[in-house]
Amino acid sequence: MSILYRPDDGVAGDFIPYFWDGDYHLFYIKDFRDDDGYGPGKPWFHLVTRDFVNFEDWGEAVPHGAPDEQDISVGTGSVIEKDGTFHLYFTGINAAFAGTGKPAQVVMRATSSDLRTWRKDPDFKFNPPTALGYELDDWRDPFIFWNDAAGEYWMLVTARADSGPARNRGCIGLATSPDLVSWEGRPPLWSPGEVWAHPCPDLFRQGDWWYLVYSVSREWIATHYRMARSLDGPWLSPADAMLDGLAYCAAKTAGDGEQRFAFGWLPTREGETDDGDWEWGGNLVVHEVMQQPDGALAMRIPATVARSFANAAPLRPEPVLGNWDVVDGGASTSAVGRYALMTLGEMPDECLVEATITFDAEATNCGLLLRASEDLESYYLVRLEPANNRIVLDRWTPDYGETTFNELIMFERRAVLAPDRPIKVQLLVDGTALVIYVDDQVALCGRMYDQRAGALGIFVTEGEARFEGLRMSTR
Repeated sequence: MSILYRPDDGVAGDFIPYFWDGDYHLFYIKDFRDDDGYGPGKPWFHLVTRDFVNFEDWGEAVPHGAPDEQDISVGTGSVIEKDGTFHLYFTGINAAFAGTGKPAQVVMRATSSDLRTWRKDPDFKFNPPTALGYELDDWRDPFIFWNDAAGEYWMLVTARADSGPARNRGCIGLATSPDLVSWEGRPPLWSPGEVWAHPCPDLFRQGDWWYLVYSVSREWIATHYRMARSLDGPWLSPADAMLDGLAYCAAKTAGDGEQRFAFGWLPTREGETDDGDWEWGGNLVVHEVMQQPDGALAMRIPATVARSFANAAPLRPEPVLGNWDVVDGGASTSAVGRYALMTLGEMPDECLVEATITFDAEATNCGLLLRASEDLESYYLVRLEPANNRIVLDRWTPDYGETTFNELIMFERRAVLAPDRPIKVQLLVDGTALVIYVDDQVALCGRMYDQRAGALGIFVTEGEARFEGLRMSTR
């Protein structure tokens, strides 16, 4: 099983994490991508893990309904326990109902006594409370929690207002219940008028801050968050309001009281090429969520995942450009006014690459090459750009030499990159999937399809840099 979980017979998306009795139960929407073999619609499946390395597949949790039923697709939701019974709230989605006067999205429920066997409640359907100004066909992704201050259960819902510019109607809807049985709609928790919708809302409190985590469905396909001292708001945007980059979808969080993790997914690309359109579903990616002194959130690799890469892979330094000083576990170069590059040997298909990089104030950029071809005509780059305070995942292929306008950058993320300060970089590679971590602060996911094999390398542009603690390891 790969380190970034993906079912063998399809793809996974919209993970719904629930921590119970030492285990993380990860419910997820499964797409077989085979309507001929499995029929239309998407069900929920169920994984169990304690370390995000080893997974137990509990199979299908919530089957989808027939094409003429409300839940032909089982949409995102949440799980909560009360008096020994587990309540699983999900979205019943039937796009064919849109525009017919019958809601296309409805909150539905299933219950269980053991988290394994679930029974749908045929009598429970919570329709959009349109009298409060919500659109009829957008009412999904229920997130349930106990509001101790209010003494009642709250449900956050992806919703849209029924007036205003179409692209600015997105809001986080709200409903309340005294007992998880009867629900009453309320005005939105948050209605900023910014985007089309806020899918997959998630809420948690840590210290003095509340965190509202959500995705964006049309403008920036990524996971964002806002912070507030109170559930009444105001919901503030930190300097970096995303958990990852533009390919980290629908992340929701869960924790054991001491640690908290974000569970999102990295989508696949059509045709398994770097230029293919992004598709719904892919691989699970888990980040540990760290609260900073100012309340902002940082992402780092889970320690259990990093520890699982215990077998060192050989590094074979071969300078290509510039002069390099190679020492055990590291290398340095002075590339003032030029470019320096060194390869380090073939990369395994699954590996963890680690390095601590220190550069001077003159360095334009520096970083690592991934899957570099022998002739260095094809490779991916993880580039640190201190002048722009960003990290970049991009690529080079021979095709770019034949065009006038090159579009190299695949993804980028904001990161504070100061000279003369060691910066820790970790790269988690799993087949075509890549997760970049910088300084236990910033995470960035991406795909590497077109170049499936090649060498690891390091480079510096127009400055001095040291690469210490160089390590490539496998499980």
